[in-house]
This record gives sequence, structure tokens and C-alpha cells, in this order.
Amino acid sequence: MIFVAGLIGGFLMPILCVVFCLNLVSIVKKVKHEEKTTASTFWLTISFTLIMWSIAIIAGSSY
Repeated sequence: MIFVAGLIGGFLMPILCVVFCLNLVSIVKKVKHEEKTTASTFWLTISFTLIMWSIAIIAGSSY
């Protein structure tokens, strides 16, 4: 589990952060124009969850 979190935290974190930011901007634009935000919200939630999970596991493994 710690190995997987380390891989996600080390290699995928930049990609997850870019996905998070792009989806956040997309949601803001869609809300402004009153469009559907379902897909962007899903990917925003998944990327945020993976970012927080990997940070929590890596931080917890140092004790």
C-alpha cells in the first residue's frame, strides 16, 4: 500500500495536479454558462481523492 502511494505521489502527482486544475477551471466556466458539470466534477473528485490519499499515506508511513 505504501509502495503504491509512493508511486502515485512521486510520479503521478504532477499529472493529477494538472488534471485537478484543468477540471476546476472547466467547472467554473460551465457554471458561469449554466452547462452540465457531471463529468468534470467526477474527474475533479477522483484526482483530488488520489492526491489527498497519497499525501496521507506517505505522511503516515514516516512514523
